[in-house]
Parts: sequence; C-alpha cells; structure tokens
Amino acid sequence: MSGADIESLGGIEGAWQVTPRQFGDDRGVFLESFRGDLLAAHVGHRLDVVQTNLSVSAAGVLRGLHYADIPPSQAKYVTCVSGAVLDVVVDIRVGSPTFGRTASVLLDDVTRRAVYVAEGLGHAFMSLADGSVVMYLCSAPYAPGREHGVDPLDPELGIEWPSADRAGRPISPILSDKDRAAPTLAEARASGLLPDYRSALEFYRSLSSE
Repeated sequence: MSGADIESLGGIEGAWQVTPRQFGDDRGVFLESFRGDLLAAHVGHRLDVVQTNLSVSAAGVLRGLHYADIPPSQAKYVTCVSGAVLDVVVDIRVGSPTFGRTASVLLDDVTRRAVYVAEGLGHAFMSLADGSVVMYLCSAPYAPGREHGVDPLDPELGIEWPSADRAGRPISPILSDKDRAAPTLAEARASGLLPDYRSALEFYRSLSSE
C-alpha cells in the first residue's frame, strides 16, 4: 500500500513530519515523496506549489533561520534527496501558545522523511554530509523584501546543532554573512518583524475555505 505516515512535529501547530512508505527490491526503491491529498487531510488545505527550490550543502552548512511576512508568507515541504540534514522548525508567531518552541527531525536519504512548515513558522537546517541535497516545494515565490531571519545560534532558542556529521567527523556551523548578522528572537520581536499568531490563524482559515 502506498502513502505515508503523517504526524505533528513537536506539538507546533502547522508543523508536520511525513514518513513515506518505501518499497524496495533488488532493483532499488520506490516511494511517493509527496502526496498532496494525504497532507491536506492533516493541514486543512492543499499545498499550492508555485516554486521549487534545491540547495546543495557541504557538511556543517547551516541555512536559516528563515521566514516571510504574512500574508502570503511561504509554506514549505522539505525533503533531503541525498545526504542528511538536521531540520529545525521554530514557532516565531507572537501570541502563539508555543511561541519560541523548537522541534527538530533528521531528514536523510534513508528514511526519506519530509517536513511541512506552515506560513509564519521559522525554518532552518544543518547539513550532516558533504553534498546534501535539499528540495523545497513552496507555496509562494521568493520575495526578497518580505524575507527575514533570526539568528539560528541564538542561545534563547536553545537549538542543539550537531557537532559531528553522520560519519562521526567533527563539524561546526557554517553560516552566510546574512544569516550570521540576523537578529536574535528577542530583537526581532522588539522590532516588530515577527509574524502575529492571530494574523496567521486568519490566513490559515482563508486557505481552508478556498
């Protein structure tokens, strides 16, 4: 039977982990890497894919923590096609009952697990192997003026980034200049840059009614 097991990620509303059912034989493996109908049954609406992104990262590369203004923000369905990454979702919606909560999951080319990140949530990942390939299905196109970031190394977030790759070799975070200069969660909140939880809920409801 095809399909996937879908469950909440870390109790964060709008964050889901998807574990596809794989079918292997002496020829290789087959799986359905994305099932919009099954995901919609949990999320409440279908993911309207309008852009697909792909990144290739060396071991230790840390991308994020990124988010976009609501509306329309950008929902993401993230998979690791090759290699391995520690994927992290953070609730940065001011007023949310789980504001500041983080949840992490290993995405790799063994379990083929995926993560769905709703609009308004923060997202980051750290590569655990050279050449890790991550694919993102996105609900909205990239809009530079609406994109923001939070320092993924902010102690307040308490994210335990790996100190070794999946082969056991030591690694340390490698960030872009932009991500390294991102504000802390407290600084972003004080400046009014973070998404509002009530606005996020209204936006989710508008998608569910379409």
